[in-house]
Amino acid sequence: MTTGATTPTAPKRSRARTFVPLGIAAWLVLEIWLLTLVAGAAGGLTVFALLVAGGVLGAVVIKRAGRRAFRSLSDTIQRQQSGTAGTAGAEDARSTGNGFLMLGGLLLMLPGLVSDAAGLLLLVPAVRTALGRRAERSLERRMRQASPGSLGDAFQQARIHRPDGKIVRGEVVREDAPTGPRPEPGPRPPLTS
Repeated sequence: MTTGATTPTAPKRSRARTFVPLGIAAWLVLEIWLLTLVAGAAGGLTVFALLVAGGVLGAVVIKRAGRRAFRSLSDTIQRQQSGTAGTAGAEDARSTGNGFLMLGGLLLMLPGLVSDAAGLLLLVPAVRTALGRRAERSLERRMRQASPGSLGDAFQQARIHRPDGKIVRGEVVREDAPTGPRPEPGPRPPLTS
């Protein structure tokens, strides 16, 4: 018997949900293959020393980047409380790239030679700067393309700034009512509890 209702179908799986697990599996296979290749050529003790050195270096990098981020946050809070929000030039330049620095430390801590090479690459300031600019441009482009009512639109609304640099959260609502004399409101009823 046909009721005319459509049969529900499963939502289409995104490309990221398809390719990210495959990419992670390929990365793990490559890491294991390279570790066995280096262990065969240089010895297992050398591979173990490389992995331990990568873990220690990664921990040091993450600790240092975390301290820089905390120092930058506390400086920013102190500047905002003292009212000197416009003097953030040198400290902002020094504190940029902390996220990529922490990512580099995390990649160094992961066991594997490919992740160590990527982590060492993220320790280079020019690479962090280039990646930061690219990520910023990508985020700006996605925010401009956001449809009304989406999460990107909410971020766009939250980015409304006052001239002094403080963020004003909210939205503008315009009423297109005719402008004329408004009627005088009558007396209000008393509040009851």
